[in-house]
Order: sequence, then C-alpha cells, then structure tokens
Amino acid sequence: MSRGWFIVFAKAPRPGLVKTRLSPPLSLDQSAEFYEQMLADVLCASSRFAVDFALDPVLAFHPPDGVAELIDRAPLGFRLQAQRGLGLAERMANAFAEGAAAGARWVLLRGSDSPALGAAEVETAVSCLEGGDDLVLTPDEGGGYAMVGLRQPCPELFNLPMSTQETLGLTLDIAHRLGLSTALTSPAFDIDTTADLVALDLLSEEESSDLCPRTVGAIAAFRSDGVL
Repeated sequence: MSRGWFIVFAKAPRPGLVKTRLSPPLSLDQSAEFYEQMLADVLCASSRFAVDFALDPVLAFHPPDGVAELIDRAPLGFRLQAQRGLGLAERMANAFAEGAAAGARWVLLRGSDSPALGAAEVETAVSCLEGGDDLVLTPDEGGGYAMVGLRQPCPELFNLPMSTQETLGLTLDIAHRLGLSTALTSPAFDIDTTADLVALDLLSEEESSDLCPRTVGAIAAFRSDGVL
C-alpha cells in the first residue's frame, strides 16, 4: 500500500529553457544536455526511493507540451502529469492539491536540480510525515529547499518569491504563523551555476556512482573538452 505521492518536478530538456545560468561557459545546447543527464540521475534515484519507501512516483513536467520529450525518460511506474499554474510557486501549490484530490495521504515533492539528494533525506522526510509533522523541508545551500513534504495542501506556504536566499526562512515563518509542525532533513544542494559544481566534486566516489553518475560524467566530459 502506498504511503503517499513522491513528485519529481522537471522541465523538458530544451536549450534556453533549462540551466541557462550555466551559459556561459556552456552553450545553451550543452546546458540542456547537462540537464538531461542530471534529470536521468534524479529519476533513476527517485524510482528506487519510491520502491524502497512504498511511494507513488509522479513526474510533474513543464511546459505542458513537454510530455513528448519526457514520456520515454520516465522510469516504469511513474505517473506523468503537467504542472499547472503561471509560476513555480503556483505550480507547486497545485501539485499538492492534485495529490490530495487523488487520495494521497501526503505528498513529497523534490526538484530536478539536486542530483545528490539521497535516500537518507527521503527516509527522514517520510518518517516525519508518517509521524505527524505537517511540513518537512530539505534545505539547500542557496537559502531555498530541495524537497518539501506536506500532509495537507497549504497554498499559503508558496505565496512568496521562490528560489531566493530567503525562501526557506520565509517558508518557515509562514509555517510558524499557521501553527504547522515542521521538521528539517539534512541539507542538500542544487546545481544552478558553475560554482555549484564544486559541491559534486566533494561527493565520495560511492555517493556519486550511486546517485549521479551521469551528472558527474557530463561534467568530466566538459572539463576534458576544455569547456569548464
């Protein structure tokens, strides 16, 4: 029996749509190629986590016409659904509402920019939600969060600027005002700029080969070609 939904938020790997902050030094085509490899790692790991923790995996894609580019990339068992809303915050809030409407006991949502997010963080989040916490967050090093879980939809938590240095703190402030019981997992990191690639270099060989071998391989290839 499924405990809840495990949603991966992703974009179609199109040049100019994904990882544009890596360009330069990467070209837009290379940035899209890098994101494609990172997304493959995220989906592969998330598929394992879904099995290990009895979760229903969902690939929430953007833009809506991106389904043709992602349907063949989704591992077996993933439900595909378009992200709904004008901006990231609205699309995230709607994803939680859709999970609840479909009967999910709770919903855990991760981004596709954090290839090193591991089983330990997912296990902690699942345990917190199963234990009665209303909200669980995985902080990232940029001041936001790489994963968020909710027992019930709460659109107020997304009524703020996303992907900023203040996002995590503002989210926790709103949760406190709403009286939500909140927990944090150990932190993760997103890959948004070339400076963020250093964090991948700090992973052990075991971690990188388990969680993000394609991501690490893509970086190694770019370095070998003198692009990075």
